[in-house]
Amino acid sequence: MKIPASALAFTLFVSRNSPSRAFSSAATILSSTRSCSSSHAYLARSTSTASSSSSSSTCSSSSSSSTTARNMSAETLTADSATATNNPFLDRSDLPKFSVIEPSQLTPAMTSILEKLEADFVAMESSLSEEQGKEIMDYDDVLPVIEKMQFPLGYAWGIASHLNGVKNGDELRAAYEENQPKIVQANMKFSQSKPLYDALLKVQQGWGGSDNTAAEDFISSQKKRAVENSLRGMTLGGVGLKEGSPEQIRFKEIKMRFAELSTAFSNNVLDATKAFGLEVTDASFVEGVPESAKAMWAQAHQQHLVKECKDEEEKKRLEETKVDANAGPWRITLDGPSYIAAMQHIPNRELRKDVYLGYLKRASEFTADMLEKKDAEGETTDEGEKKGKLGKNNVPIIQEILQLRKEISGLLGFSNYAEMSLASKMAPDVASVANLSNLILEKALPAAEKELAAATALAREVGGEEYSESNLEKLMPWDTTFWVERLKEKTFDLKEEELRPYFALDAVLDGMFQLIDRIFGIEVRKANGKAEVWHPDVQFFELYDKESGKHVASFYLDPYSRPADKRGGAWMADCVGKSEALGIDIPVAYLTCNGSPPVGDKPSLMTFREVETLFHETGHGLQHMLTRATVGDVAGISGVEWDAVELPSQFMENWCYDKPTVYGFAKHYETGEPLPDEMFEKLKQQKTFGAGMMACRQLLFGMLDMELHSKYDPYGDETIFDVQRRMSEIYTPYSKPVEEDRFLCGFSHIFAGGYSAGYYSYKWAEVMSADAFGAFEDVGLDNEEGVREVGRRFRETVLSLGGGVAPMEVFKRFRGREPSPEALLRHNGLV
Repeated sequence: MKIPASALAFTLFVSRNSPSRAFSSAATILSSTRSCSSSHAYLARSTSTASSSSSSSTCSSSSSSSTTARNMSAETLTADSATATNNPFLDRSDLPKFSVIEPSQLTPAMTSILEKLEADFVAMESSLSEEQGKEIMDYDDVLPVIEKMQFPLGYAWGIASHLNGVKNGDELRAAYEENQPKIVQANMKFSQSKPLYDALLKVQQGWGGSDNTAAEDFISSQKKRAVENSLRGMTLGGVGLKEGSPEQIRFKEIKMRFAELSTAFSNNVLDATKAFGLEVTDASFVEGVPESAKAMWAQAHQQHLVKECKDEEEKKRLEETKVDANAGPWRITLDGPSYIAAMQHIPNRELRKDVYLGYLKRASEFTADMLEKKDAEGETTDEGEKKGKLGKNNVPIIQEILQLRKEISGLLGFSNYAEMSLASKMAPDVASVANLSNLILEKALPAAEKELAAATALAREVGGEEYSESNLEKLMPWDTTFWVERLKEKTFDLKEEELRPYFALDAVLDGMFQLIDRIFGIEVRKANGKAEVWHPDVQFFELYDKESGKHVASFYLDPYSRPADKRGGAWMADCVGKSEALGIDIPVAYLTCNGSPPVGDKPSLMTFREVETLFHETGHGLQHMLTRATVGDVAGISGVEWDAVELPSQFMENWCYDKPTVYGFAKHYETGEPLPDEMFEKLKQQKTFGAGMMACRQLLFGMLDMELHSKYDPYGDETIFDVQRRMSEIYTPYSKPVEEDRFLCGFSHIFAGGYSAGYYSYKWAEVMSADAFGAFEDVGLDNEEGVREVGRRFRETVLSLGGGVAPMEVFKRFRGREPSPEALLRHNGLV
């Protein structure tokens, strides 16, 4: 997205995205493989009109073999029938059979799938090579064939990837790590296939040089974008490296190592998060803390005792003991709801410091020894295997990742990894990203310094002697969140705890579904029991088009934090992707949050931030589920440029400040009374509170990411933490990292997710998301007919076109022009 510098001289307010909030793919390792399944209900139409085809005729352009290729067997798309009844990873007759999935089934399933995929791949390359003399290739003889061929692997590995994030355990982790290299190898064969690349080039050349325009047929647009994306992806996947050359061999080695390193990074963060627990017995340490937080910590303490108890009778007694939120004891953990509550509300500075440093030191040299010792106690592996294992310290893992990213980008002819990353994004170059960030900083930094000064003044005024200038030169990082929260309470005379009773999860869902009905014409219905789930907390929903009554999509919702086996953050991933080639017409999404769980007999009472997070992830889900695109590679979220993908998610957050929307769910969970008007007005006023510090924080994350992947020399003397401190001097000079700060060791977005040299994407998409919401403001949010009309247009463009149309063109079809920053300025009080 190119916006003139003059238009960017403003302060952006960063959406409430942290390193633990993300949109992610269910199978990021399989960059060209979709994670999807089919069923009698979800397989809307058969793609097979012929009997089972042999692997030797998987792909061909000849009159007989191309027909066979286009109509792959029903067996391929539904199940490996001989073993499917015994192995749910191979059963594609319905949505995943979570109730019978066992980690031990993964390796046999992968072995079966990969053997067939290898045979199909060899046959495909042979067939395409025979067609080299043809000047033009038919699209239907190439990408749809590949999609069908990769489908069984995408389905099975997608389930494994999902469970690895939401139901992580030693056995599954071992099976996942055992099979991951095989998956990477299989994927590389496709991305580096010269016959496939040449065939796609011929497909593209056969279309000529016409651009995708609004007038162009949508089906043609999808196919062109899919081919264009595939060619670019293969180029970045090393297809241009000479077969058998040292460069190609090294490229493959690096890709294999990447998979190992990213998995180890994630596992280390999860293990360090699980290992931390701070027991509090002194009630004075939690004086003034909201009851909901104390109840959460008291319940965590009880659950820990139950988990550690070896005596069954004692365990039963503990389980039956009623938790007393006010009496304790309390156990503070590092999962999101617990950590945030501690930073916002614990009055004791030393306790806050312990929790803060516990979080920032995760998966670093500070925690590695303890975790490695714990692992060693239960290990049965021999010494040779132990030597090959990566340790629990993410510092050397990060260093190696950065070194390998620099090397692999050089193999492909790029100056640095950031340049390579941006080759597939809207932002044209590193300078454009830096320019945007620095223009924002010009306004955000003075605002942040004023906000911190106000919080410091309040601390000195009411915090007691320990906050006096003689005892404390400035607020420390573990003080800032606490005093900013106190300042917000004082400024608006409203405490977060007063709002929570009005945000019970079920009510919030009902209100959000009313919004989706109102603006998009989509009815969301509970469908628990229609699909198997991986945990009792998980719910299942179906979406119906109001006008036609047609079932158009479904989604799973896993709403609560489970630090024992679920990674932190919030994300949307695809379970089933829409695809004409696969006969799948009903997409299904996974929506995963880490919100506050029910405590005792109270339902889940959400913080307002958790409400926003739910709306955010639902925005991602809606783009996946409401797509009209039928070419799998560009349907829904697939094929959308990374720095445009946050548009629907950030757009949805705006509705959390819309009165009709909020009053659709803001009812007291006990009395049913609506949220008082004065509380809603204060809630709206809080929207821009702390905007400066939030913006600077996000700018730091984005530019630290970009610096590490562009200018930083991973072989030089400067450490990654030196870079962090250097970038902090620019973007958060008022709050520099403490000596023990190892934030980067937990920055999963860029070291174990899809945001490497791409974290800036949250900012890049924010101009579009604010301007998109501005279209509703233009017609008047109280104008039901106007809101409905604009909502349908948003659905038919942003939510429907997926990656089948370039994101700037999608926006122009919705808004009638290119994005303007004015709405963003207005939303954040910066006009």
